[in-house]
Amino acid sequence: MRLIPKDEGFFELFDAIGVKIAKSAAVLDQLFNEPNRMDFYATQIKLIEREADDITHEVMNRIDRSFVTPLDREDIHLLATSLDTVVDLIDGTARRALMFNVTDRKDPAKALSGLILRAAEKIAQAVKQVRDSKAVAVAAREIKVIEEEGDAIYSDAVGALFRQPNADPLEVLKWKELYDNLEHALDECEDVMNVLESISLKNG
Repeated sequence: MRLIPKDEGFFELFDAIGVKIAKSAAVLDQLFNEPNRMDFYATQIKLIEREADDITHEVMNRIDRSFVTPLDREDIHLLATSLDTVVDLIDGTARRALMFNVTDRKDPAKALSGLILRAAEKIAQAVKQVRDSKAVAVAAREIKVIEEEGDAIYSDAVGALFRQPNADPLEVLKWKELYDNLEHALDECEDVMNVLESISLKNG
């Protein structure tokens, strides 16, 4: 009989960060669909990113306060920081779009932000099922497919940039960096799922 119960509050905090990932991804998708409202969407994402940081800090503080944790302390730390990194990358992408004064809509950017949103929603759901290894494995496979689709879009988009005749070099560099950031955020979604899958297998 366990005299000191496990601190189950960590799962609520993980769920909360998962929600922030999905919210920030939804706003990023809107940003690339409505660049005329860039300031508004970038500000919204920054607010969400700060909220995610606060939750992540609470996870770290809770690790120190808890006598018995429901997962290995190292796994709790890794999962929280991995989840928070996705929100950070989404925020970084939005900040760059704002700094670059993006005003036009580009189909590859819209496609990539749409894939990030799909992946983020699956992460938010998988976090709730972290103790169900089968459900997490299914989500991991689905995100892998999304990430591969994103790789193809990214490669085509960057190739098209450098094939443009008489292209403005600054425009090429600007969009190359934005595509890089979008692709990085999508890659991180897959990395989060790898962490989730490892933890779920260990504790399922």
